[in-house]
Amino acid sequence: MEVKVGRRDTCDNCGNDLHCCMNCRFYDKRGDRCREDIAHWVKSRDRSNFCTQFEYVKTEADAKDELAEAKAKLSALFKNL
Repeated sequence: MEVKVGRRDTCDNCGNDLHCCMNCRFYDKRGDRCREDIAHWVKSRDRSNFCTQFEYVKTEADAKDELAEAKAKLSALFKNL
């Protein structure tokens, strides 16, 4: 399941920007840079930006939810056999 994050979306708990480099799957924490070829430099990696390459990174909890959903669908598919 792909998570859609708008440029102005913020975290309900802490209020931090969600559409930022640090929440992107292309962000390289060790190099503090983007692994994608981008046309513009992003100064503040923890602030909202206009990057069109942004893809929200999946957390371990997201992966577990996705796995549970897939298992439930598979179970329902073979339930009547």
